[in-house]
Amino acid sequence: MKRRARRGFFVTFEGIEGSGKSTQVSRVAGRLSARGLPVLATRQPGGTAVGKALRDVLLGWSERIDPAAELLLMFADRRHHLSEEIEPALAKGKIVLCDRYTDASRAYQGAGRGLGEETVDALHARFCRLDPDVTYLFDCPVETALSRVGRRGDGRKDRFESEALAFHRRVRAAYRRRARLEPRRFVVLDARRTPDELFEAIWRDLAGRLAARGLLPRGAPR
Repeated sequence: MKRRARRGFFVTFEGIEGSGKSTQVSRVAGRLSARGLPVLATRQPGGTAVGKALRDVLLGWSERIDPAAELLLMFADRRHHLSEEIEPALAKGKIVLCDRYTDASRAYQGAGRGLGEETVDALHARFCRLDPDVTYLFDCPVETALSRVGRRGDGRKDRFESEALAFHRRVRAAYRRRARLEPRRFVVLDARRTPDELFEAIWRDLAGRLAARGLLPRGAPR
């Protein structure tokens, strides 16, 4: 009889703009691949062809987008992403690393835009339902994160990066509040640490979780 594949592991990376999470998604994916583990590194919005089109609108649209419409576009991306990429990958036993997920909508649209986190929770319960196995929250002062954004590339900012300081403070506060509500799922990281220090902290924690789940052999090089 054919053996059923072990279900994979769902990891999300969250934080305000400039917190350094995207860098760590790439580094963790590289370490997992080097250990011979099946991995999918992806992002929201933008993890599918449909998502890329939605991302262009959500981040690059020059005119105002109604906050409720913005939230629904985020969930359109999320639902499609789940059905096309994340759920199939998990069913095949892959470790999925996702740069932003529903916690981002709780923080950005729920708190930042003032729509209420309960509104986001209701959409998640109706259309997504899948929760991460672990969420790494990159936390640092808003001023520190935005100064990093200002030093990037040509200095251009997307719609969210261009928001006022008060918006980003609401977003950060919402992330921290959610982490307090779900301490077993969240690992809060001091994003002021160096990229190498952050990577090693993430890897130590994640390797332990994967070993406990049987996805990383105990005693294997970490």
